[in-house]
Amino acid sequence: MKITFFGAARTVTGSCHYVEHNGIKFIVDCGLFQGNKAIKEFNYREFPFNPGELDFALLTHAHIDHSGLLPKLYKAGFKKPIYTTSATVALAEIMLPDSGYIQEMECERKNRKAARAGEPEIEPIYTAAEAMETQPLFCAKEYGESFSPGGGLTITFRDAGHILGSSIVEIDYTEDDKKQKLVFTGDLGRKEQAITEDPYLIKQADYLVMESTYGNREHHASPETDIPRFAKMINDTFYRGGNVIIPAFAVDRTQDILMLLYAIQEKKLITDCKIYVDSPLAIKATEIFAAHPSYFDKLTTEQFKVEGKAPFILDNLVYTSSAAESQQLNEVKSGAIIISASGMADAGRIKHHLKHNLWRPESSVVFFGYQAEGTLGRRLIEGETKVTIHGEEIEVKAHIFTMNGFSAHADKNEMLDWLSAFEHKPHKLFIVHGEENASLEFAELVKEKLGMDAVVPFMGDTVELLPTEAVVVAQDKDYARTVLDENLLVDINTVLQKIMVERDIEKLLRIRNYLKRIS
Repeated sequence: MKITFFGAARTVTGSCHYVEHNGIKFIVDCGLFQGNKAIKEFNYREFPFNPGELDFALLTHAHIDHSGLLPKLYKAGFKKPIYTTSATVALAEIMLPDSGYIQEMECERKNRKAARAGEPEIEPIYTAAEAMETQPLFCAKEYGESFSPGGGLTITFRDAGHILGSSIVEIDYTEDDKKQKLVFTGDLGRKEQAITEDPYLIKQADYLVMESTYGNREHHASPETDIPRFAKMINDTFYRGGNVIIPAFAVDRTQDILMLLYAIQEKKLITDCKIYVDSPLAIKATEIFAAHPSYFDKLTTEQFKVEGKAPFILDNLVYTSSAAESQQLNEVKSGAIIISASGMADAGRIKHHLKHNLWRPESSVVFFGYQAEGTLGRRLIEGETKVTIHGEEIEVKAHIFTMNGFSAHADKNEMLDWLSAFEHKPHKLFIVHGEENASLEFAELVKEKLGMDAVVPFMGDTVELLPTEAVVVAQDKDYARTVLDENLLVDINTVLQKIMVERDIEKLLRIRNYLKRIS
């Protein structure tokens, strides 16, 4: 068996792993690249394999950084089954057309600007209609249901505890007459997280491909500790006469926040207010969550029975579906909690709400999820004082908060705990889905704490999984270096911009002279 890492290797997004075995070719995930401009360019490149030759695809969960290029795969000739859980099928059916629609709107806006400048127009990676054409390929499987798609492979999905329907993928196969198991964690969730069950514990695997989003960080907060902090922040904002703006992923994060607000209101910790969910996708996702109670954890199930409805359906909740309703929210100056996508503030309606509230010192912006390098969300939490939204420079005067207790990703200690359940050490762990430093540091932790052999592959690396060892058989150094060089260039530019803002001319000259010497 061979694996080639074509995404989420030494970077977080664009998850895509190409696997070959006994003449069968398939991929695990096909995600959109998100982050800085250089990383996003990977979305426009041709696939480094022939989509028409794939026999099937496996999808760990519906988040766009794992599913978002499936319509492009379809456009490029892929017409075979996409296996995933039924909840993921339902979520992908709304998320992928929404992704296509956002791309269409962004291209339309950019093309108006390009026309004025006499520049060529650009096309979306795919449209909403093309995303909908992909939907018949989805094939639903449930947790614990083993199936054989060919090539002597047996595949089983296990609950990853990340979002509704998220999966760990177990692949059983035979290599040189020996039974082997390859496991992909997908994105691992946390214990005792709202709505979802705890991540399933794997006891044995010969090889493991593992995420490392928070591989060098700990979550120092929990939902319980963040409840009073969040409530105080809301009350303080309303006292100042502002709004609370929450960029939130439509799937899982929005529902988590609504459950948090439910708990805060039950305890009467905040004053009466209107809570707006301004995202057609989040509205549909909330309906899908409510329609899949079999995926809920015990606590959410009990609340569901007591309330007669899901605890993320609130009495003071207002859905704004149309563009006109969304625009009307810009006239609301105080006393509102506005939850809108996207979670990294890179696209969608949230950019309009930030444009109308970031400059207001009375308002607050609260981030609940991971913010990838280069995104507007990342730049705001890192303290940028001016940002550009839709071509307009906005001064950042609003209060910026982060709520780390609600991450849907396990932190480094939680991932180590999950690994400690293995009864036999895997031959090798491949650490992916993390910024380079996070992946490298987590690999060292795994070696030090658990004595497991862990490596961090480069984008384009091909590894052959033998019965007793893994051997790197090919490296596309140009492909890997492109990612690293482009990331480094963005990092350098960010540092230089900060130095220029601080007017530290001496430091700027030292860096310029250093770059001249090494170039």
